[in-house]
Amino acid sequence: MTMSTTAVLHSEWIKIKSVRSVSGSLIAVFAATLFVTVFASSTVGQAEADNPGNDPLFSAFYALNFGQIAAISFGATALSSEFLNGALRTSLTAVPSRSLFYVAKMAVVGGLALVVGLITSFATFLVGQLFMGEYAIRLEEPGALRAAFGGGVYLALMALFAAGLTAVLRSALAVLSLLIPFILIVSFVVGGVAGGVAQYFPDQAGQLVLHAHQEGGLGPWTGLGVTAGWAGVALVAGWWTLRKRDA
Repeated sequence: MTMSTTAVLHSEWIKIKSVRSVSGSLIAVFAATLFVTVFASSTVGQAEADNPGNDPLFSAFYALNFGQIAAISFGATALSSEFLNGALRTSLTAVPSRSLFYVAKMAVVGGLALVVGLITSFATFLVGQLFMGEYAIRLEEPGALRAAFGGGVYLALMALFAAGLTAVLRSALAVLSLLIPFILIVSFVVGGVAGGVAQYFPDQAGQLVLHAHQEGGLGPWTGLGVTAGWAGVALVAGWWTLRKRDA
């Protein structure tokens, strides 16, 4: 008997909720981002606002740099749990259609990451501005609503990017070892040497949606589209790998 799509989605939701490392990383997207927001805004927020060339809107979402690490961890661990202790064989016994299983898994991962990402992004902005005094930005000001919404979408896309890569590499550790140093170190180093190329990296392109003013060839939504393209390629590669490799 073949499971319905609804039943498969429900089973994937139960898996994520019941695996502590996966659900913990999802909670960390919100918790880590809000903690850094409160700490940074309450200590140096107003002082940094006076710096020449400061982008107040982008600064309001500074903590998403930490939230994206948790989002990547969530996407990676949500998939890597399938490759431990024969879990994938059990999953494919229950859902023989590998495509249905994969699409349901990614739909749940992406859906949860989007909901938590949007809550995180809006909370980061609104809570952070409570500490900014005369420098506070209102949500109605130009670019603020777009940045808050786009920040949530960005976090979800990074989670899906990591999930797709994990389906290819079958290891959360490998993906985290690859993506986290790339985002924290390589992306900025390359950006300083060849900025035109770096704007097409998944992190830098997606974060353009957080800026008040754009420089270079990409706009806020086209930058987010570039990140979506990276995530799409990773998801297709993960789907192809799952279909071709033995469980």
